[in-house]
Amino acid sequence: MLWTIFVVLLVLWLVGLVSFHAVGAYIHILLVLALIVLLIQLFSGRRAAL
Repeated sequence: MLWTIFVVLLVLWLVGLVSFHAVGAYIHILLVLALIVLLIQLFSGRRAAL
């Protein structure tokens, strides 16, 4: 699920960077937030659901 969100934000960021500079900046902020969440998930590891 997290990887899907990451990929969607990456694609939207690239589209916004090319077409809309104002929207690109907003999506860039969201991409940075997604990267932070991704790093937190990678470092914390997965916990098994019981």
